[in-house]
Amino acid sequence: METVYTYSHLGGEEILMVRYPDLNGEINDIITSIRNPGRNKVSKEKTMVGKRLYSPGEMNRLFKEAFGEKDWYELKDYFDIELPNYPHVIKNAYKQCDFFKGDVLIEVQFGKYAFMFYDLVKFQYFFNMGKIKLGVEIVPCHLLHKQMSTGVSYGEQLVYDLERLSKNFPSVPVKIILIDMPIKSDNYNAEERIEILNDRKEREKMLVSWKR
Repeated sequence: METVYTYSHLGGEEILMVRYPDLNGEINDIITSIRNPGRNKVSKEKTMVGKRLYSPGEMNRLFKEAFGEKDWYELKDYFDIELPNYPHVIKNAYKQCDFFKGDVLIEVQFGKYAFMFYDLVKFQYFFNMGKIKLGVEIVPCHLLHKQMSTGVSYGEQLVYDLERLSKNFPSVPVKIILIDMPIKSDNYNAEERIEILNDRKEREKMLVSWKR
């Protein structure tokens, strides 16, 4: 797969590049290692009956295997929920994120938009607990989302909302990564996607210049 856009919330991208270059390299390598998983889901939805789509479950499986091979592991924290002036106690509730290594927490999200936003809540929780320094959210771009089943959201909406929250939430540094299939492996919307990739290359030059 390819990274088509990145967004840096509170310096998340720059912190990852400068303080955790090895982990940054691993994340990039893992994304590019995910080959075209094939359009294994045949749609039954009215607007695209019979169309072959990418399966969110298959993509999640491939990412889980790739991160596992590089020793990223699940981070989970258990706690009891007790509310003021409320007698009911909920035992063994928990917060869980997909991949953790060396102060960096990653969520790969091919679900509904509410899950994308809740990932930011989990980043904030583990940051407040002193267990992480930054979070990374890997999500499909809008064009890839259109090649998947209904219910999968897209990262542009998440970035749009973060911009309008004016850096007030979350207070943890986060890097958002929007991904897509390589154009050589799937030529849908080829001209538009080539234009996006060219814009990305220019942005990368600026980031390299900043790092120096």
